[in-house]
This record gives sequence, C-alpha cells and structure tokens, in this order.
Amino acid sequence: MTQTKKYDFRIVQDKETWTGQITRRQSARKIVVSKSQKGFATEAEAVAWGETELKSFLENLVKRNERKAKAREERNKAADEKELAADAWRSARDEKADSNNDFDEDNLDYGSDAER
Repeated sequence: MTQTKKYDFRIVQDKETWTGQITRRQSARKIVVSKSQKGFATEAEAVAWGETELKSFLENLVKRNERKAKAREERNKAADEKELAADAWRSARDEKADSNNDFDEDNLDYGSDAER
C-alpha cells in the first residue's frame, strides 16, 4: 500500500499561464481541489504560491481541528454531567418507591377490606 499525503499542491499549465492548486485526497482514487489560483506567468511563481498556501492551509486546518476538539470535549462533558444527574434522579426515585412500598406478603388483608 502506498503512502500518500492527504493534502498537497500541484501545478497545471494552461496554454501560457500556470495554475496552482491545493489538493486533498478524498479517497484512494479521487482527488479534490480545495483551493486554486490562476494566472501565474512562470512555473516558479506557481510553485512558490503552492508551497506558501499549502503551509497556511494546513495551519488553519490544525487550528480548526483544535477548536472542534475543544467543543467536542465540552459537549461530551455536558452530556456526561446530564447523564449523572439523570442516574442520581432515577436512584432517588427508586429508593423513594421502595420505602413507600408497605406491602406485607404474610398479611393477605387488603387495606380496603380492613376498613370494613
């Protein structure tokens, strides 16, 4: 299995101008262009743009991933706290129901019969 980069850049010549593209490997066979810039006079200019844009693109991606990870942690923490509160409420409800249960198996007299 070959190891390829998820993000890379490529240079494409279109007649007399060059185009720089930031690419993303979507699957093993499909590559998607994430960002593109047309109109470079030389290949060297397009390569320089590709290198700098790829670097800034990846830095922005790292920052975005960190923000999303932080939001995910907060969301998971809130969900865990909510589940703990629900468990505490359920256990308190069950304890209350058990303490109110005055059923005596040995005494077969029902409350309504005893009042008569």
